[in-house]
Amino acid sequence: MITYILILRGINVGGHRSIKMTDLKILLSSLGFMNIQTYIQSGNIVFQFAETSEKVLEEMICSAIKKQYDFDVPTMVKGITEMKEIVAKNPYLKDESKDISHLHVTFLDDIPAQEILNTLASGDYKSDEYTLVGKNIYVYCPNGYGKTKLTNTFFENKLKVAATTRNWKTTNELIKMAEKIEISC
Repeated sequence: MITYILILRGINVGGHRSIKMTDLKILLSSLGFMNIQTYIQSGNIVFQFAETSEKVLEEMICSAIKKQYDFDVPTMVKGITEMKEIVAKNPYLKDESKDISHLHVTFLDDIPAQEILNTLASGDYKSDEYTLVGKNIYVYCPNGYGKTKLTNTFFENKLKVAATTRNWKTTNELIKMAEKIEISC
């Protein structure tokens, strides 16, 4: 069994696309997933399954949610090793002046086209910063994520790829949960 981290985009936000985590666990269990654990109510799940491509898992989950709830939910699955690499590559961790409580990661479904990235780089984002590394955007918002222009929707609209964002605490908590599952099994 391999440990995976599932990140769903846009569920249980403002009363829209509601899925109770207990119901989601039952749905994932029906797909054969094991040791399922959820973190908060916004679509953060750790589970185990036979070694399979993340894309195959994303399609399985997306299809099951569509069938059960009749709406689409952008779905991203990461292996624990990949998630640890994402955390390790955060360029803002090297700067001790950065408060980690203002760090976020936007996970992209695909690498954006270079010409789009060039346009994005010319924008004025005030004191907010972002750095793209592979399919992940590290975002630093010293005045808070609620006040930044660099939101998940902003990146999706500008980069023309699906995305979902998690704060630094949640990202690290998902890794801890995945490590606990691996140790206990």
